[in-house]
Amino acid sequence: MLIEIWSDVVCPWCYIGKRRIENALAAFDHADEVEVHWRSYQLDPGAPTEPTERAVTMIARKYGQSAAGAQQMQDRVEAVAAEERLVYRLSQTLHLNTVDAHRLIHLGHAAGGNELQGRVKEALLAAYFTEARNVADHAVLREVAVGAGLDAARVDEVLASREFEADVHADIEQAQAYGAGGVPFFVVDQKYGVSGAQPTETFTQVLERAWSESHPRIEVLATGGEGAEECGPDGCPV
Repeated sequence: MLIEIWSDVVCPWCYIGKRRIENALAAFDHADEVEVHWRSYQLDPGAPTEPTERAVTMIARKYGQSAAGAQQMQDRVEAVAAEERLVYRLSQTLHLNTVDAHRLIHLGHAAGGNELQGRVKEALLAAYFTEARNVADHAVLREVAVGAGLDAARVDEVLASREFEADVHADIEQAQAYGAGGVPFFVVDQKYGVSGAQPTETFTQVLERAWSESHPRIEVLATGGEGAEECGPDGCPV
């Protein structure tokens, strides 16, 4: 089973959604046969690569709210994150561009498949939300990516170029083609779409349905009986 997840590094609900689907997978009987692949999405492609303001300030301006009102919104999100054992520092996070972070997530997949990519994704989310770090800054990105397991030389090469930028844009275009209006957006086996940080129970239901439909069990209409002998693990009756 393949789960593709579109998300942004600066999307608070994306980190919450990540934890919830991980919780569902932890209780899923076939989790060892599930691959999770991270896809790129940018909430604000025009955000600055050299941030000058806090995200809460941008939110207040964007939605026409007071600073206090925007902070109340952030406080509510932090409370939900805490339910998933995530520590957010939203009052300190910066409004910034995430294209370079996404390029390193693609590097993670190219270098070590879904497992390494997942470690890079988690490290970047933690750096932004828990540590309130500037994940548009190349020095920060290098430290976080190398700490997650990426090769330092390759990280430097990617950050000094535009490598994987086309892949980032391709992911965004695919999300739009699927009709995703926002993130997180989950696609299971290119067949089932789930929008938003749904409750863990919802993800469990989707996993079970997708698995049962891709691994159908036939209905046995007749078994055993006289004239219907069969061989089994213990041999054949003679």
